[in-house]
Amino acid sequence: MLILNLLSNPPYLFGVIAGFIIGFTFHEFSHAWMANRLGDNTARLSGRLTLNPLSHVDLLGTISLVIIGFGWGKPVPLNPNKIKDPNGTIKVALSGVTANLIVALVFGLILRVATASGIAIDNSTFMNFVSGILFVNLMLIAFNIIPIPPLDGSKVIEGFLSYESIVRYEQAGPMVLYAIIIGQIFFNIPILSTVLEPIIRFLSFVTTGMPNLFGF
Repeated sequence: MLILNLLSNPPYLFGVIAGFIIGFTFHEFSHAWMANRLGDNTARLSGRLTLNPLSHVDLLGTISLVIIGFGWGKPVPLNPNKIKDPNGTIKVALSGVTANLIVALVFGLILRVATASGIAIDNSTFMNFVSGILFVNLMLIAFNIIPIPPLDGSKVIEGFLSYESIVRYEQAGPMVLYAIIIGQIFFNIPILSTVLEPIIRFLSFVTTGMPNLFGF
């Protein structure tokens, strides 16, 4: 389990937990902000247009992330019928990963400055903490751009589908996603890691200049 690996590096473990809280707070807030900006006030009326982590972070999802490496936050309620922009649903979907990218760029810059100053990440408690925050935000980006409902990447695909196809797509998506996750965790079928790892390596290079920062 992931937690057994993280327990050997407490600063990184705390960074992962902090990264999840920060990452999902900004991710879900950005969904709410973009939807409100485009005319859908559903999330705002539900109290989700806030940077208060308690409004966005799911406790069970956080525990799940630390134990098995997969977690979730509270989804933002949306009413697509209130959004007048024809590309509004896509903009709302992509706003979440954009927020995670901004967070990753900020913490990636810290690592860039540290390494340029001669600080060894592995030997620094603070840098291990920062690495944990960065990793979770890169993972959130990589995971959410997968084009399988209900992940954000599926909204881009839906922009090219008929209504009937969207309904079938959204019905089948969660079952496919759960099957992939269960196969990864319990049967060691590396579909998910095969998809995520190269994306995270690329994003690591973009944000820190170090594609192998996380050891894969």
